[in-house]
Amino acid sequence: MPPYATDEDLAKAVEAHKAHGASKAAQILGIPRTTLSSRVEIAARRGMMGTGPVLPGFEIKSTSTQLGPDGDLQREWIKQGPAAGVAYEPPPGHVVKGESALLDAEGRVLNRWVKTREGMDALDAVEAIKAAFADYEPSAPPVDPPKSPDENLLNLIPANDWHINLLTWARETGTNWDLKIAEQVIGQGIEDAISRSPECDTAILLGGGDLTHADNNENRTARSNNVLDVDGRHQKGLEVACRLKVRAIDAARRKARKVIVRILPGNHDTHTAVAVAYFLLAWYRNDPNVTVDVDASLFFWHRFGNVLIGATHGHTVKLKDMASIMAHRRAEDWGATKFRYVHGFHIHHHSKFATEGNGVIMESHQAPIPQDAWHHNSGFLSGRSMQVITYHKEFGEVARVRVAMLDG
Repeated sequence: MPPYATDEDLAKAVEAHKAHGASKAAQILGIPRTTLSSRVEIAARRGMMGTGPVLPGFEIKSTSTQLGPDGDLQREWIKQGPAAGVAYEPPPGHVVKGESALLDAEGRVLNRWVKTREGMDALDAVEAIKAAFADYEPSAPPVDPPKSPDENLLNLIPANDWHINLLTWARETGTNWDLKIAEQVIGQGIEDAISRSPECDTAILLGGGDLTHADNNENRTARSNNVLDVDGRHQKGLEVACRLKVRAIDAARRKARKVIVRILPGNHDTHTAVAVAYFLLAWYRNDPNVTVDVDASLFFWHRFGNVLIGATHGHTVKLKDMASIMAHRRAEDWGATKFRYVHGFHIHHHSKFATEGNGVIMESHQAPIPQDAWHHNSGFLSGRSMQVITYHKEFGEVARVRVAMLDG
């Protein structure tokens, strides 16, 4: 029921209910039956169905009557009490976290308490994404895919651990970093790497997780509750993240006959990754050359001729265990391929855990961002880069473009 039904709405509901009954009345008024019932109940408490006038701001709580020998009404007692308040609205910038209620012996609500938290609900996320592209201009005019790409090649574009909204201070970590710097450096880096890769049949833009540094305005990690250094509200980071993904996909479209997009969630962006994936699905819905994969799994698999590719962020499964997972879950593809590769992220530094002699090359990737204060002060070491890896459907990896982040 609308939270502010007028007296006119209530009167119409009562009149229709008396004349036609609940089902027909709801149909005539064009409202759900539950809404009609709620309006009739409120009207009764306000005395609109009998029992005399009700004091302003009060409602009928109970009635009792005294009847004569012939069943005629002799006396009537009406108990009134303060009317219920208006529908609850959370404070600006807050969402409802939970509710508690005090019930009587018959299960009726006597009182209720609403808990809120600072954050962003689904509608806020939609509005933030719409605002991100209100005045968006592509970095280059859209172009058709290449006319004669090499059908034997696939370009894998790891787009991992961008941690949009990360804030660092040079006097503390050695590098200044914020939303403006991130959009410039990551955008130029990904476009540079893609532009230097060969024209191909297929490009896979693989979001490797942790697209944003924080998943909401609480600015803490969900699993460990660690405090995060962020630049501005989560909505601002979401806008930049969406623009950068579109920028990367558009660059890939100029090099590939078809583009596959997958946004894997990480430990920093469990919910944001899903929102961005569905945004991209809508953004490219009319582009037959772009496929946005919105599979809910934490794993990605793709077979290209003799090549089998797998990936996961790495916060739930260790990279060294991915070979056995690939062999078990993709047994048919495993048996039909000769070159198998697994890509992991999360740890922000480059390493290889197995050789091709063991059937799978498992590789973790660097991130394009500087270290945050916690990692810097803990002594972690890692380089910064972005890259594109090219696979031949018959011979496996044949080329690699690496762009080092030199902004620091």
